[in-house]
Amino acid sequence: MSWKQDALSHAKDQDPKESCGLLIDIKGKEKYYPCKNLSNWANQCFIIDPDDYAKAEDTGDILAVIHSHPTTPPVASQADMISCEQGGKIWHIVNPKTEQWGFYKPSGYKPPLIGRHWVWGVTDCWALVRDWYKQEKSIILKDWDRPITPEEFIEDPMFERCAEATGFRQLSKDEKLQNGDLLFMSIMTKGLNHVAIFLDGDVLHHLADRISCREPYNEWLLKCTGMRLRYAQES
Repeated sequence: MSWKQDALSHAKDQDPKESCGLLIDIKGKEKYYPCKNLSNWANQCFIIDPDDYAKAEDTGDILAVIHSHPTTPPVASQADMISCEQGGKIWHIVNPKTEQWGFYKPSGYKPPLIGRHWVWGVTDCWALVRDWYKQEKSIILKDWDRPITPEEFIEDPMFERCAEATGFRQLSKDEKLQNGDLLFMSIMTKGLNHVAIFLDGDVLHHLADRISCREPYNEWLLKCTGMRLRYAQES
């Protein structure tokens, strides 16, 4: 059987969840390596099990990422394109019902800051902050290694302890907000689990259940704010 047949069989077996796997080269032979999807929203997205990825690397050279779109055409989504650009690997997509295939390769895609769909670790609130700083200030912020799932992050939010290591300092009470300052917030939890960017009295941010947007820094968001920070080089 070809690797496409193996990947399609895996996609059909996982339907209605998204299947995921890797195309690897073993001594010149291409083979499909199935992986576990660790996403809690496996019918909408996928997270490749890091252990499976490591085992695939030990088995052969990784050529491409393969996953399924059980309910949509095999066309790369925004999150697919972003992840493909980040990983630098070709992506193959298959619909298990129509058995149609799609293909995407790194081509320099840059997602818009407003109107993104939320995907953990790909287009979430910290990804938006990093992209804004890169686009508007030509600053490359450190990307923190996130837990595998957002639920693990909620149990142990990491923004506060990672702020200094990323180059930010906390503002004193008498310092006024400036454009580009960060606002660490508690959204529906006790810990600081969300970050927004202050811009002329508004905030640019990306909540988990919405698309990224710019909106007024209103009373509710102000009450949610637990820490205000500024990039140290901007001081």
